[in-house]
Amino acid sequence: MLTVLGFVMIATFLVLIMTKKMSPMAALILIPALFCVLVGQGAHLGAYVLKGVGDLAPTAAMLMFAIIYFGVMIDVGLFDPVVRGILRFCKADPVRVVVGTALLAAIVSLDGDGSTTFMITVSALYPLYRRLKMSLVVMTGVAATANGVMNTVPWGGPTARAATALKLDAGDIFVPMVPALATGLVAVFLLAYVLGRRERKRLGLLTLDDAGTAAGRAVPAGEPVLAAATGSFGARVRTTVLRTAALRTAKARPAAAGGGNGGSVSADPATVDAAPGTSAAVPGTDGPAPGTDDLQGLDPHRATLRPKLYWFNAALTIALLVLLVLQTLPIPVLFLLGAATALTVNFPRMTDQKARIAAHAENVLNVSGMVFAAAVFTGVLTGTGMVAHMARWLVDGIPDALGPHMGIVTGVLSIPLTYFMSNDGFYFGIVPILAEAGAAHGVGALEIARASLVGQALHMSSPLVPAVYVLVGMAKVEFGDHTRFTVKWAVLTSLVVLAAGLLYGII
Repeated sequence: MLTVLGFVMIATFLVLIMTKKMSPMAALILIPALFCVLVGQGAHLGAYVLKGVGDLAPTAAMLMFAIIYFGVMIDVGLFDPVVRGILRFCKADPVRVVVGTALLAAIVSLDGDGSTTFMITVSALYPLYRRLKMSLVVMTGVAATANGVMNTVPWGGPTARAATALKLDAGDIFVPMVPALATGLVAVFLLAYVLGRRERKRLGLLTLDDAGTAAGRAVPAGEPVLAAATGSFGARVRTTVLRTAALRTAKARPAAAGGGNGGSVSADPATVDAAPGTSAAVPGTDGPAPGTDDLQGLDPHRATLRPKLYWFNAALTIALLVLLVLQTLPIPVLFLLGAATALTVNFPRMTDQKARIAAHAENVLNVSGMVFAAAVFTGVLTGTGMVAHMARWLVDGIPDALGPHMGIVTGVLSIPLTYFMSNDGFYFGIVPILAEAGAAHGVGALEIARASLVGQALHMSSPLVPAVYVLVGMAKVEFGDHTRFTVKWAVLTSLVVLAAGLLYGII
């Protein structure tokens, strides 16, 4: 009974958020509360929720102060050189932009923290995606999948959990898996290339010109600009639509599109120069107009820049990430200290500190609220015993003939289980059972541990992962849209990792 209700509860939650019948926060709270009553354990709902909140409170604190810390670092200009480098590489080519997204997310993921990766990636690339009218869900999907593959570094969480659960050395698990994980990362870059080609086909040919030199156009006062390579760089987007796209638009648009003044649509390639922040739409796109989102980008003249403190901020960030990797202190404590230090040094005046905190309050509230809402879901799922019954049902359903292939079975099961469960629940509750079953058929614990890492590409888009709410929140993407788009690609990436592990004899 608990097994069936567990699967029904998860399915109900996913359907409601993907069809946008409920917001993720409301669904994370109300659906498990309802099912807790249905299984006859409504009297224990409070205890389950408080247990879940207690388990996730450190994560909520970490995310809260991490958002403030990296928000301040973005405000003071620490990542402006990164943005300028990305702009030079991308050159407004959608293919380069999406591949650059995968590259940036993969590099930053080396710190082992998903929320950090998403904050830096979105902050750097969001203005460019909006200016070029590229699909933001492409950005979130590629970033989450790249981070999922890289999240398997020994200090990232899953590998350490597998090592602890099976009493193994993390290095013995991770190092042999590097070729398979590298293949998975290559698959992410290929995916980024394919999605970039799709965006290029949808949008047409794009170029990003320096408005200060192109056609002698000056930047109007107050116009939002992207960070620049030198001086006052005002970027504009000149979208040149292919003849076929223009013809398609001309046919689709009624004659009245030109207004009552006898306007017409040219069948020749159209060039549209749109200043960011205006509501002009680019022909051939189906995204929202830039004017619907008060895009400011990274203004190279914003008042919060602290160029004299650049190297201090860089050293502080590097030290923070090193301590995070070394696990010298708990991660929430590191970000608490880092945020307080960054605010005090960069903004000594109390009013300025309050202004910076207020500027990032929306992200803090959204993410911390989602974390505590997820605590209700995980608390009920675990407290009622539904997750344990679901796991046992899956393991017991494995035919004896598959016993000698428990490595493959573990890899396959890790894909859905790490999506529907927390990493703690999977690695400490399920993996030992799988290892025990494998041992009975001569399959070593190391092989099981390595196979258990396969599903991480999908795990990072799980509704139970707090970092994903940082990603979709900062990118202003609906979680349901992100889920619909990302799941298929993340599953494919996980299967590539599994196939590579088998091909290389690792699993």
